[in-house]
Amino acid sequence: MMSNEPETLVEKQVTYTLQLNGQLFVIENVPARVNEETGEQFFSPSIVEHLQQIILTGQEPDRFAEVPVYHYVA
Repeated sequence: MMSNEPETLVEKQVTYTLQLNGQLFVIENVPARVNEETGEQFFSPSIVEHLQQIILTGQEPDRFAEVPVYHYVA
């Protein structure tokens, strides 16, 4: 159902996750515009470019986190 009200986007710091070549990358404190109603995140082109540089250049991470992984079984 579509609303006639305009979207409300709020500037926030979010956690960005990406799975690439079997590895999970987590980048914290990423500036984004977030739709308050849907939670959808929007990133500026410069932020996207910076995220790609962080991941693709093999930059040393600030820390490591152990993450549990589950298989979905119906």
